[in-house]
Formats: sequence, structure tokens, C-alpha cells
Amino acid sequence: MSYGNRIAELREQRGLTQEELANSIHITRAALSHYEKNRRKPDFEVLTRLADIFDVSIDYLIGRTKQSDMVMDEDVREFVDALELSDKEVLERFDLMIDGKPLTEEEARRFIAFVRMERSMD
Repeated sequence: MSYGNRIAELREQRGLTQEELANSIHITRAALSHYEKNRRKPDFEVLTRLADIFDVSIDYLIGRTKQSDMVMDEDVREFVDALELSDKEVLERFDLMIDGKPLTEEEARRFIAFVRMERSMD
């Protein structure tokens, strides 16, 4: 099932109009219509808001799983949110991958430095 069909199906199951759902996630009705008809892909922020409204995972919304209830429990979410990628212990424990190859410690540090520099520019 496509992401558009899934969004439309969830909206209809909850008895919401396109206008009501669009207002609740701070987009236009026209944008929601484009998503539901697979003419445009929602960005990460919109997907996050939709997942929160419907209480499903983003993976479910985009069709990567058929199980709608695969949402992280609060303890796991807090743990993931608190991970600091620059911690040596985290780098040693998890394989951070790009293009199927693990990042070296130096690559991970450069990546983190890039993100920090980008954030400082905002």
C-alpha cells in the first residue's frame, strides 16, 4: 500500500475531513490532497506529525511495515533521544553505516562536527 493510500485510509478511519487533518498538522488541504494522491511526498516533519496524530510509526505510514502499532515505548524513545553520537562508548557499541560501510571513528567525528557547524548557522 502506498503512503498516500495509507494516509487517506487512516484519516477516513478516524472520520476526519482533509481540511480537519490538514489544519491539525499545520499544512494546507491542497498539500494533504497531493500526499493522499501520491503526487508529492511528505517531508519528515509532516510524517512525524501524521504518525503522532494517528499513533502509528513512520514506517507504517510509508509502507515499510504492515503493523501499525510498532511505536517505540517511552523508555526506548527517551534512550534514543538521549544518545550522543560523539560518546566513544556509543561509537564502539553501534555500527554507524553509510552506503553499507561502517563509519570510522574519525568519519563519525567529522560528521558530528559538520552537523554542529550547520546547526550553529541557523
